[in-house]
Amino acid sequence: MMMIRRFVFSALLSALMCASPVLAQEAYPSRPVTFMVGFAAGGGNDVLARILAEHLQQALGQTFIVENRPGASGMVAISAVRRATPDGYTLLVGSSSAMTVNPLLLKSANYNPVEDFVPVAMIGHFPLIVAVNPSVPAKTLQDFIRLAKAEPGKINYSSAASSFQIATEMFAQRAGIKLQNVPYRGSAPAVMAVVANDVSLTLGDISTVLPQIQGGTLRGLAVTTLQRIPSLPDIPTVDEAGLPDFEVVPWSALFAPAGTPAAVVGKLERETARILALPEVQAKVRLLGIEPSTTSAAQVPERIRTELELFRKVAETAGIKPE
Repeated sequence: MMMIRRFVFSALLSALMCASPVLAQEAYPSRPVTFMVGFAAGGGNDVLARILAEHLQQALGQTFIVENRPGASGMVAISAVRRATPDGYTLLVGSSSAMTVNPLLLKSANYNPVEDFVPVAMIGHFPLIVAVNPSVPAKTLQDFIRLAKAEPGKINYSSAASSFQIATEMFAQRAGIKLQNVPYRGSAPAVMAVVANDVSLTLGDISTVLPQIQGGTLRGLAVTTLQRIPSLPDIPTVDEAGLPDFEVVPWSALFAPAGTPAAVVGKLERETARILALPEVQAKVRLLGIEPSTTSAAQVPERIRTELELFRKVAETAGIKPE
């Protein structure tokens, strides 16, 4: 009888041990979840993180905290998430620059964007606008290209970060022109440098460039998406302006550490997709110049690989060295 009891107890214990991970996944989230953002509060990634956190909190009945850890081009937050326990309670709201530019241009980027993280969802795209100071004698993108070809290497552009430099050099290479980079610490000063006519051109994100275009202090020549932007219907795409299939659009995505249970990732992916499809959420992010994403999580790794290869070629051609 004693042996039977021991056998039954052992069987029950084994069943509970096998079931415990499933139960834990089913209970997710059972405590607060932290979104790590590698930039200061108020930027595009931060805004997206807070909108998503608010709606996930309402949907899942648990606190979602946004923690800003700026520094090292987003790598402070990336390192924290990479080292975190892969249980779904520490997540990264990561920018495309952190995943597709840092590994190419920063020697300190000691992470693999595909192998070290699991994509949960692509959450937003940040269209760029090719903009010039109104004093530049170019009404169209082709006007500017002709001007730049007549003065190779003499026209300056501002870049807010290495990702903006890569985007501009990609445009210059496709257009067959030579431009001179002037780096700035952030999107706002990079845009204001063009407004002040310290430099002639910038490829800036819509949230900082749009108000200047509307106020007449910048002239928009083209957008870097393949479709026109609803808030700027009169500005053509770079493709329409004469550089076929040109597209470079920074993005933001939600990532978990590699090894996070598939059930947890799946739950977050489904809820995030539902939230991003809400009309009020789409309206809110579009007011900020951000386009809600329709890219699935399964497509994110291939997009990272494609952009890494594309940007590597752009950097090599432009002579941009890792620092």
